[in-house]
Amino acid sequence: MNDQPGLRARDLRGVGVSPGLAAGPVARLGAAPVEPSRETLPPGADVDAEAARVRAAAEEVAAGLETAATTVEGQARELLETTAQMARDPSLVKTAARRVRADRLTAARGVWEAAGTVAEQLRALGGYMAERAQDVTDVRNRIVAVLTGTALPGVPTRAEPFVLVAQDLAPADTALLDPARVRAIVTAEGGPTSHTAILARSLGIPAVVALAGALDALPEGRAVLVDGGAGTVRLDPDADDLARAAVAAGRRRSFDGRGRTADGHEVALLANVGDARGAEAAAAAGAEGIGLFRTEFCFLDRAEEPSVADQTAAYREVLAHFPGRKVVVRTLDAGADKPLPFLTDTAEANPALGVRGLRTARRSPAVLDHQLEAIAAAAAAEEAQVWVMAPMVATVAEAESFVAACAAHGLDRSGVMVEVPAAALLAGPILARAHFASVGTNDLTQYVMAADRLLGPLADLSDSWQPAVLRLVEETCRGGAQQSRPVGVCGEAAADPALAVVLVGLGVATLSMTPRAIPDVAAVLAATDLQRCRELARAAVDAESAEEGRARVRAGLPVLAELAL
Repeated sequence: MNDQPGLRARDLRGVGVSPGLAAGPVARLGAAPVEPSRETLPPGADVDAEAARVRAAAEEVAAGLETAATTVEGQARELLETTAQMARDPSLVKTAARRVRADRLTAARGVWEAAGTVAEQLRALGGYMAERAQDVTDVRNRIVAVLTGTALPGVPTRAEPFVLVAQDLAPADTALLDPARVRAIVTAEGGPTSHTAILARSLGIPAVVALAGALDALPEGRAVLVDGGAGTVRLDPDADDLARAAVAAGRRRSFDGRGRTADGHEVALLANVGDARGAEAAAAAGAEGIGLFRTEFCFLDRAEEPSVADQTAAYREVLAHFPGRKVVVRTLDAGADKPLPFLTDTAEANPALGVRGLRTARRSPAVLDHQLEAIAAAAAAEEAQVWVMAPMVATVAEAESFVAACAAHGLDRSGVMVEVPAAALLAGPILARAHFASVGTNDLTQYVMAADRLLGPLADLSDSWQPAVLRLVEETCRGGAQQSRPVGVCGEAAADPALAVVLVGLGVATLSMTPRAIPDVAAVLAATDLQRCRELARAAVDAESAEEGRARVRAGLPVLAELAL
């Protein structure tokens, strides 16, 4: 339980990462099977029959995944179908069966070892292929579960909607997160910028992460109320709690296409997208434009740099969805967690502080030049208002060089990402050169707090409500005001309705987020005048902790409770 001020005796406190109110019974994520013993088969055992069990189990897993794929759409369906194909991979099945025969292993142990070898080979390749190692592990766990007669790992199937509780969610688990079945998510690990948090926001599922002891406190079937805005989980909700959750579940907000405060101060509400499909969804949600177009999708899973023609065609597909409206294109953010074999060095001792983002142009300037050429060609062919920005800018000289490179290609609206604290502190002189700045709160928080944003134990530090982070946002806005240049935010912080109020109060002109969050952010801003935004921003910046700042702001925004946010 939790005895913090403001909490009831049966309330648990975690980190709220996706606003909303939802109630339901707990359903636990299926655990991975225990590693099978390496004991050999007893004398006289039918080795061929044991080897045949491998193929039968793999086929059962593949068929189950294909059936599940028919219940979902889009990327989730593609992921499940791809995983089914992996389960049927003849090399995996044959290698496992061979180990069973050669070493007289059980079928489960043969699969475990064969999949482990494949996963290690993928990890050694690095980059996108290394990420596929997790998929192999997921398939291994499913086949072993079938062979050992244990429950399948992953998102459970229940007759009624439920609250999913887990230590954390692997990327493969997310494919079956259907908002119609999963009312809320609670994890013991994760942080505000973990993949679980990002996915929950994109699906509109209330979520609380970093709730210590979640697995002990939330047993299967227990009724809970999850408040993804406040970051609380209430055990055994009463009738009033359930009524509030029911009202919240039935509420559907829309966006009229114009972000503004209660007194008419305009705040453009834009979308973060990664490809043409994302741009289509953003346009359907009524986004006023795109505040962050991640161009990495053109480069991932490639051994060589894509051609200018290929890039141009891909960028045009995104720009075509926003004729006459702003689209901010971020140049390639390779490095760190997105290594590319033709551009980055996977042997860097500390890649998060290494050659990433704009810094890759130091060793491979042609890649940036080709990308700017492609962006310019796409902009000329489409009607969108194209702005271009570079990630990981840290100095005035870097900003000046990037602006010049854009100008050489006829791109006259060039800006910088503010992710490095140095860029925030030098915002004035940087914005004397660049035309705009966009704060990437995910990385800015990581660098300010010296905390890996994907590391669960540091979730309290990986929080954009940290006063030190907000002070750097304020400093960036001050530099923008000095040069009459706009400052936006395109990190996950923009999707938090309460934090959006603070950002506007600090002077942020545009907020870019997952399309699903736009109506909620718009509703809270529309109920808050600019002066109140400034007062709440001051309260958050002057707080001594993220928890204190969040509590002050939420207490000053009664509209959050009214909207179940």
